[in-house]
Amino acid sequence: MVTASDHDAVMRSAARVIPDQRARREGSIGQRSKELKRKKALQKLAIGAGGAAAVVIAAMIAGLILNGIGFTGVMIAIGLILLAFVIAAMLPGLPEPTPETIQKADLKTLAGKTEIWLERQRPALPAPAVTLIDGIGTRLDQLSPQLATLGENDPAAQEVRKLLGEYLPDMINGYKSIPEPLRRKDNGGSTPEEQLIGGLRTIDREIETMTGQIARGELDKLATRGRFLELKYDGAGEE
Repeated sequence: MVTASDHDAVMRSAARVIPDQRARREGSIGQRSKELKRKKALQKLAIGAGGAAAVVIAAMIAGLILNGIGFTGVMIAIGLILLAFVIAAMLPGLPEPTPETIQKADLKTLAGKTEIWLERQRPALPAPAVTLIDGIGTRLDQLSPQLATLGENDPAAQEVRKLLGEYLPDMINGYKSIPEPLRRKDNGGSTPEEQLIGGLRTIDREIETMTGQIARGELDKLATRGRFLELKYDGAGEE
């Protein structure tokens, strides 16, 4: 029959079956993306623990009915507990954010989803741009608490979504669409790589400015800035 001490030992052992989240967290550029990943990992762990608990309860009931399940029964129960955690670990992770889903994201997860999308763009970007992306992650962490003060449909919220889900992805995707040999070739006084780096610096400053405007309640200024950005970044992905 499965005892409480056996159950605790098996649960501690089975929990190790959940894959180490270190590989996924190493690339995090901000706390908000880490929180989303951690929440998903905990959801998987809860599913595995629920399945393991069901096995333990079933084993206890069988032990009461059969006056014990014996060594073989205990081994089967342990195997099923491990299987529950393995299945939980194999469940899909966080959905891949896209510019479209970022534009529609709720304000609570907007910064985190943007960070995750940016993290997955870094391998295709030059080193100076990667450094700027990491800095933008910090800016997004600072912006997130301010977004919580807005309504989901506030004009200010729409402007932030447009910056993060339209202008920023257009800039990066526009760079990625350029053949690699041409990315350092002069194009009207600057190279596509230099244009990307300059654009990311501008985005970084815009996020900082928006954060301050929301914190000060200057939402009219933010709406005006949104119209300015619309003109400034119109066709940015075609550069």
